[in-house]
Amino acid sequence: MSEAARQIALWLIPGAPAAACVLIALTGVRWLRERSHYPCILALCVSLGSSLGVLLLGIPDIAGLGPDGSHPQVSAAGYEWIRVGGLDVSIRLTADAMGAIMVTMVTLVSLLVAIYSVGYMRGDPGYARFFAEFSLFVFSMSMLVLASNFLVLFVFWEGVGLCSYLLIGFWYRRPSAAAAARKAFLVNRIGDFGFLLGVFLIWGTFGTLDYQGVLGREGVLQQIAQQHPGRLEWICGLLFLGAVGKSAQFPLHVWLPDAMEGPSPVSALIHAATMVTAGVYMVARCTPLFVQAPFVQLIVAGIGGFTALLAALIALTQYDLKRVLAYSTVSQLGYMFLALGCAAGGKEVVTLAVTAAIFHLFTHAFFKALLFLSAGSVMHSMGDVIDMRRFSGLRGVLPVTHLTFLCGALALAGFPLTSGFWSKDEILAAVAAASHGTSLYAKSFLVLQFTAVVTALLTAFYTFRAYFVTFWGEARFPAEAGQHPHESPPVMSVPLVILALFALAVGAAIGPSGLFGPYLAQTRGLTGGEEHVVAWMPMLLGTAAAVIGIAAAWLAYVGSPGLSGRLARVSTTAYNWSLNKFYWDEIFAALVVRPLQGVAWLCRVLDDYLVDFLVNAAGRIPWMVGSLLRPVQNGQVQTYALVMMIGLAALLLAVLNAWAGG
Repeated sequence: MSEAARQIALWLIPGAPAAACVLIALTGVRWLRERSHYPCILALCVSLGSSLGVLLLGIPDIAGLGPDGSHPQVSAAGYEWIRVGGLDVSIRLTADAMGAIMVTMVTLVSLLVAIYSVGYMRGDPGYARFFAEFSLFVFSMSMLVLASNFLVLFVFWEGVGLCSYLLIGFWYRRPSAAAAARKAFLVNRIGDFGFLLGVFLIWGTFGTLDYQGVLGREGVLQQIAQQHPGRLEWICGLLFLGAVGKSAQFPLHVWLPDAMEGPSPVSALIHAATMVTAGVYMVARCTPLFVQAPFVQLIVAGIGGFTALLAALIALTQYDLKRVLAYSTVSQLGYMFLALGCAAGGKEVVTLAVTAAIFHLFTHAFFKALLFLSAGSVMHSMGDVIDMRRFSGLRGVLPVTHLTFLCGALALAGFPLTSGFWSKDEILAAVAAASHGTSLYAKSFLVLQFTAVVTALLTAFYTFRAYFVTFWGEARFPAEAGQHPHESPPVMSVPLVILALFALAVGAAIGPSGLFGPYLAQTRGLTGGEEHVVAWMPMLLGTAAAVIGIAAAWLAYVGSPGLSGRLARVSTTAYNWSLNKFYWDEIFAALVVRPLQGVAWLCRVLDDYLVDFLVNAAGRIPWMVGSLLRPVQNGQVQTYALVMMIGLAALLLAVLNAWAGG
């Protein structure tokens, strides 16, 4: 693959959806209308083809020929954006091994979701607007992944946030959708403020914002860590705060479950391929920084492990099918951060930790998109009803949806040989490796290892609780479903089948085969690329957790259907805490929302009664002065002469007084 071909392919990845967005925005409502999906899908095909070219031809073609002989990357020059003093920022695209994997996953899943959306969104008044915003979302995410410096990363980090606001609130006439969009936007601003401070601190520390200048100089990083030990910890902590908001980690996780108010394809897009994975990608990209701040990495692992367990506990009792999957996303993202934090266990664990996180991110994209789109198929057939208490026994009327949802559920639960099994095994192995030794870090990871196994068991249970409640039992349909519920059309079911195949097989195809790890290890900050080694104990623990969780769900909802109700009545307090999401929305409102509302009220009072008073008073000064001078300005020459004489006398007195004083 020639250098020119690499550069063209790199620019086509974000360029094609950007062009589709402009075309649909200008012509969709008036001319394209119900054909507005054509430019979007065509653009995503171009992006996917270009991504595969970079992944399979671009990076391998230059492997071993990177700037330092081990970090091959494809770059495409753009244009100089900012040059002020020492600040030089260019729009330049760069794809290394990690970026190529990430952008391929984004474009592939986005393409399948877009095809599915043709059937799901058919007849919607905002059909053209949906595909314009969809294309803009993919463009922003692609630019985020391919950015070559922190400022461009931040710009498209915000661009993804804007697109999520537009898509979550797509049905803006619904108060719940508008509120969910505002909540997502505002909660993310908390994390983004920390991220922006981190970018400023990077500039102040390194004098550059380019990845190469910050992440590519290991000697400089070690020198700064020795001379200013707290500087890199502050940078990493602030960057991680941005990731906590974007990837919905505790305590900024409260926005993601409400994001279900958007159309189901939006849920699949946000939860699987874009937005929420950006935080994981950013932390993984900044691995050379984070390895110099082991305390921050321990915080990353701790927050990830706690979030994974908390979200899994909440998902146990939810009845909204999409909300169960939303808390599952929060939990799985926690798993990924737990893996990234394992690099605190020592340099020998760094590659294993990052590989485990990115591998799980990759496989999770397929089975989570599958589950959300399957839930959308259920909604499509049930008249937009998604409360699992109002339907059951759907496997007879929705055979394709049933089988594809089962494939996704098996992968999410980590059932042996599915994609989720292999990637979850990698995370458990990374945590186990980090727990070796007698240091405080190692002891902390012993606790986190236990947390990870318990979370795996809970994940299997709540996932198959949703599956059994929805597809097993007596066939019941809500009134909104009509007389004869039916399977979704082929334009929706075919993407489900494709995603189901990926959910079952992609993990085994690239994980234990040794394709994924050595390829990703070419990324800056990672070393090795050794052959895949099976960690038997973590694998056995994960398998046991998955099997026990699935068996418990079958017993509670199929074998002995009344068992779950009896358990809920016995443990009423615990059940209510889980059902009410441990009251984190109320706590967040009390600690953040209401105090800020108080500050806003005070600002409004000061603005209305103090600032306005001062401004109005300043505006009345000319009128008051004019009122005093108006009698003098009467047009009579003798009056002007008198004023001049008085002024001259005052001047002479001042001069004489000055002389006398001298």
